[in-house]
Amino acid sequence: MNLLREKLAKWDQPQQFMAQGIYPYFRTIDSHQDTEVMMDGHKVLMFGSNSYMGLTYDQRIIEAAIEATKKYGTGCAGSRFLNGTLDLHVELEHELAEFVGKDEALVYSAGFNVNAGVISCVTDRNDYIICDDRDHASIVDGRRLSMSKALKYKHNDMADLEAKLQKCEPNAVKLMVADGVFSMEGDLAPLPKMVELKKKYNANLMIDEAHGLGVFGKNGRGVCDHFGLTNEVDLIMGTFSKSLASIGGFIAGDKEVINWIRHNSRTYIFSASITPAATAAAKAALQILKDEPERQENLWKITNYALKAFKDAGFEIGETESPIIPLYVRDAVKTFQVTRLAFDNGIFINPVIPPACAPEDTLVRVALMATHTKEQVDRAVEALTKSFKQLGIL
Repeated sequence: MNLLREKLAKWDQPQQFMAQGIYPYFRTIDSHQDTEVMMDGHKVLMFGSNSYMGLTYDQRIIEAAIEATKKYGTGCAGSRFLNGTLDLHVELEHELAEFVGKDEALVYSAGFNVNAGVISCVTDRNDYIICDDRDHASIVDGRRLSMSKALKYKHNDMADLEAKLQKCEPNAVKLMVADGVFSMEGDLAPLPKMVELKKKYNANLMIDEAHGLGVFGKNGRGVCDHFGLTNEVDLIMGTFSKSLASIGGFIAGDKEVINWIRHNSRTYIFSASITPAATAAAKAALQILKDEPERQENLWKITNYALKAFKDAGFEIGETESPIIPLYVRDAVKTFQVTRLAFDNGIFINPVIPPACAPEDTLVRVALMATHTKEQVDRAVEALTKSFKQLGIL
């Protein structure tokens, strides 16, 4: 008797959705990522990508990845801690630190590993980690791996955050961690108020810029730069899989803090290095962000156009302030149904159901790229309006 298999075989939720023809995950793309992709044999408009700058098929980035592979090979065969540090890694770290305005940066092989590895190692059992209740899963897991006392505050509720800070021992480290841009709802962390509370309670602040990098701030330096509060944020995290057209992530901060993380973060010192190709791709994309501010300008033009179009069509889009536009459905089955109907009408969007949101807040997520056109947005609004009305949501 295989007890593990028997136990797990009882979970058949995916099979139920498959039987209804509305299972939305693991669709195969057989083209490069762009505003239009080939998926399941036909062309669809891609409104489910995190490639905010539209750089994933930029030939300059592709060539940089190819040249790095030719020079260094396909992998580093070890961790950064031992034999896996390349001069290319160090160069990218220096450029990232300068870009986000911090002393030093460390590059990880995956963005998830940054949050899981940093949050779990910078505080001890006498300290506190205080998180927004809608923080990304990687932040949640970093908090779970830590020995510190964990506290959660209601989403962007600064009164509740202050109440949590008041519960902490005054002389303990109190690390507040939040997404700069919340990846499902598209709203921003209220950094000015968080900085006020940081100073009032002698706390520390870490901001996840995964969805802010490239989008907010000068040349895409992120939400911290957008608010003019870079110097007040102790740790800035970012990923390469969104605006930087690669895979991996980084943490940036004061040299003393980075020195500790470099020697104590388990997901850094016990993981193989980020590949030469991914490193070179991120490096090339970062240079494009600096050299071509018009990409960020285009993103905001199409974002503002889309925000108005969805509002005018009657969609409930919440408090989004970013290229992430949530269209609330508030029913899990209908969320999958509308995703299927949209796909059949040539529009790819992402469904968001628990645990990525509360059961009453299910939604489909529209994400914009700098390379989207107004005509493509119009087609999406038309198709989604039809789908929502067909299901009685709109």
